[in-house]
Amino acid sequence: MIKLNKNLSVIAVAVLATFQAQADIRINGFANLTGGITSSEDSLYDYDDNIGFASQSLFAIQVSGDINDKMTATGQLVARGSNDYSADFEWAYITYQTSDNTSVSAGRLRMPLFKYSASLDVGYSYHWVVAPQSVYGVPFNNIDGVRFDYSGYTGDLEYSFQFTTGNIDSEFTLAGASAALVIDNVVAITGDFAYKNWKFRGVYATGKVNFDIPDLEPAFTQLSQLSASLSDKLQASDDSGIFYGGSIEYDVFDWFVAAEYTGVEISDSFYPDEVNYYVTAGIRTGKWTPFITYEKSDLNNGPKFLSEISGFPAAFQPGVTQLVVAIQQPAVAEDNTISVGVRYDLDTNVALKADIVKRTNDINDKEDSLLRFAVNYVF
Repeated sequence: MIKLNKNLSVIAVAVLATFQAQADIRINGFANLTGGITSSEDSLYDYDDNIGFASQSLFAIQVSGDINDKMTATGQLVARGSNDYSADFEWAYITYQTSDNTSVSAGRLRMPLFKYSASLDVGYSYHWVVAPQSVYGVPFNNIDGVRFDYSGYTGDLEYSFQFTTGNIDSEFTLAGASAALVIDNVVAITGDFAYKNWKFRGVYATGKVNFDIPDLEPAFTQLSQLSASLSDKLQASDDSGIFYGGSIEYDVFDWFVAAEYTGVEISDSFYPDEVNYYVTAGIRTGKWTPFITYEKSDLNNGPKFLSEISGFPAAFQPGVTQLVVAIQQPAVAEDNTISVGVRYDLDTNVALKADIVKRTNDINDKEDSLLRFAVNYVF
């Protein structure tokens, strides 16, 4: 979970508190009560063979208010079950409406990488129990920086563009080990287009990537004693990273089909080239929306830098090869997932969902199954 520093949290609360003297405060909220149980003792998405609710449940409050006729401030508090429902400010930003078509926002913002980035935590906004983890399971969601928005339309074509820049600082786990990720000088450009029943989206982002993985430090130290240059190449230290993606959707209300694709490249590092995508389809009949989704995640394109080991003396090559492969191994993964589920709109702003998930590890052919169910509501 990305933590907002104490000073920024206090400032955000103080700014929002002043609105009572100037304008109405708008308070909205949403919640996901999500449970799951696996078919075996193996863990999948932090669920096991005992029914659990903490992994993907949350409760959130969003508060916004007008500073003047062109400026608004927004703060969002989210309490996640995976964090013992400890509330954190995940959004805290100010928006200036420069014209009817353009605006500028600054502060802690949602990073606009995906089709559902802005509403990722709002389970009510989509048909899945949880958005496809192959694409959406990234180690960060927010950015501290500035975002420029522009929107308009021409005939039946609606379009919007976003330019985002800033820095990302996040904690995550890699192969079960604690790690940290810092991305500086982030620049992201996105474009969304809607034409009749079609929707399209594209994104391209770059930044300077730094990984801090304590469990790999001994291996890096040992490798640096054999080859400082090779060790430096494997470490992700101020290395250029690229993120790109696109999505397409066709929706005639009675039925829909959609797909989203993303890729990550940090060439001069241990991290493998990454490709993820999903294809989903569903039918809306009354209050029911049955759906099916196929996901694919591939971080298994072979160890990097093995060709450079040929320059070492023959006696050293086996040891160096073992170190280079061991450093890259924690990030290697390849799997595909199929989920079948249903959404039922129980009442206004309340949806019930359930799905069955089957994930196959393409490296060792291991299969894991999961039953999930959720109550999503907004208020």
